[in-house]
Amino acid sequence: MKRYFETETTSQPVRGTTASLKYEPYSLSLDGERKLEGLNHKLKSTCGSKILIIDDDLDLCLGLRIRLQADYDTYVANDAGAGLCMAFTELPDVIILDIGLPGYDGYFFMQSLSEIPALASVPVIVLTARDRFTHEWRCRDAGAKRFFQKPIDNRSLLMAIEQLVG
Repeated sequence: MKRYFETETTSQPVRGTTASLKYEPYSLSLDGERKLEGLNHKLKSTCGSKILIIDDDLDLCLGLRIRLQADYDTYVANDAGAGLCMAFTELPDVIILDIGLPGYDGYFFMQSLSEIPALASVPVIVLTARDRFTHEWRCRDAGAKRFFQKPIDNRSLLMAIEQLVG
């Protein structure tokens, strides 16, 4: 089930900059789509910082959301294109990003993010299963503020988020 999204947004603080994004998102099964809808259903607003989680592993997203939702408003996207759309609409304070995404990878996402003035300063935490020696320096060059390999120690991730939200 392929869908096409066309998002146009104008960021007010940056003198009328217009960004347009067209992409073909990763297809989920019906069960996967229901899980993703459930993850993005707002239970309550913590009036805190917003965190956007971009990962194609819905179980990992659910686990992160459960850990973070007491202190942060959390949002979930399952691919880079959906993540960019969600970043436009929610303007998160921190993004937790996987590199190995279907379609466009995390590097594409970070490059796209850096080209959008309203989102360029949003800190990115990379959380990936990929090799640290090969990918950490590439992620830092692409703009990531922190790099963690899966599985992650919850305390380390929470500490990194607190430092970046500050």
